[in-house]
Amino acid sequence: MSTCKLDHSLEDVKKKLADQTPFLLPAISEKCLNYLTPAVSQAELNELFHLLKKYDLASAEEKEIRDQKFVAFFSK
Repeated sequence: MSTCKLDHSLEDVKKKLADQTPFLLPAISEKCLNYLTPAVSQAELNELFHLLKKYDLASAEEKEIRDQKFVAFFSK
């Protein structure tokens, strides 16, 4: 995934999650939804946005890598 200089708002991330939920593992989708509160830092919002971005178009291998990154993210 490339780095992005844009900051993504809480609403941006929630919209991206809604778009990608059909393609995510249910546990990951649920954890994302529960995690997204106004207290989430900008860095965390940006990281989640980029994990979600084009998830539906990713290869099976890329999805597995991202799923592992989601698990690590929520284990912090």
